[in-house]
Amino acid sequence: MSLAWPWALAALGTVPLVLAVAWLVRRRRRRAAVTVTSLALVRAAAPGRGRWTRRIPAALLVAGLAVLGVGAARPQVSVPIASNATTILLAFDVSSSMCSTDVDPNRLVVAQEAATAFVESQAGSRIGLVAFSGVAGVLVPPTTDTDALVDAIAGLTTSRGTAIGQAILTSIDAIAEVDLSVAPTGVEVTDEDTAQPAAAIVVLTDGANSQGVEPVTAAEQATARGIPVYTIGFGTTTPAAAVCDASQVDASSGAAGANAGGGGGAGPGNQTIDEATLTEVADSTGGEYYRAENADELSSVLTELPSTLSVVHEDRDVASWFALAGGLLVAAAVALSLWWGRVRAPRTVTPRRP
Repeated sequence: MSLAWPWALAALGTVPLVLAVAWLVRRRRRRAAVTVTSLALVRAAAPGRGRWTRRIPAALLVAGLAVLGVGAARPQVSVPIASNATTILLAFDVSSSMCSTDVDPNRLVVAQEAATAFVESQAGSRIGLVAFSGVAGVLVPPTTDTDALVDAIAGLTTSRGTAIGQAILTSIDAIAEVDLSVAPTGVEVTDEDTAQPAAAIVVLTDGANSQGVEPVTAAEQATARGIPVYTIGFGTTTPAAAVCDASQVDASSGAAGANAGGGGGAGPGNQTIDEATLTEVADSTGGEYYRAENADELSSVLTELPSTLSVVHEDRDVASWFALAGGLLVAAAVALSLWWGRVRAPRTVTPRRP
């Protein structure tokens, strides 16, 4: 729980003030006590109140004032809420190792099919597409245009290198373009500026960072902006030939033909997934790391993600509840005090004859 107006806690100073006034009044009453000759007459005239009936109203009054004092500081709680306005950046690895045939027909085709199904399931959410190999670039800015996203995914081509860190930074900047609450990379962000935007980054990769900024360093930028990064490691650990047709290879990259080498990978067309780094990136940003070795597992991961991505945390003001609780406590204190302190008809006491 956080406080919007923490300085208003000064209102809690009324609690010791009330206690001090009560103590002074009680002390003056003791000084003003008079001596009577018949205790029976006093007991008959006085209300039938015990020690607890005197203290309960006072305790309720003090508790009510304390609750009202906290309410004056505008307490807020962070609650998870469903949102269909989430901005999601899908960072898609198109390094040449995505031509590996350890999944049929190759990693790229399977990942494209799963990503397409994911996009089509996210009606109402703004999704952007970032493709990365040795460099990262925004292919589709965050949009609700599903057709544009599907066409872009279908047209992905592979190239050399794997720049996971740069993909994260590029995704942050793409989110900042459509969400003014998110600062672009390169802008210093303080703790006071950190919020929980309705945004997330999903990184789908089959390998390890081979160039550019380190993923963990880039993740610090996402953490500072309150953006969780969900990472997916795709592919098996079994070496397999890299086979992509001409339409799946960027001719300008120099990695043409059926055997597109693997961006620093181990084995023919098979790049080793840096699970330790992907896990650290996810954990440090509040996301989660997933492992998928085949088409079914990748589809399952992307199917489960929406339920996670569509939940954001929002600060809700609960001062009204504190005001209600405090008011009820004060009202109960007053009511009990009046009830137990009401004047009763004196009982008739017959004095004993000496």
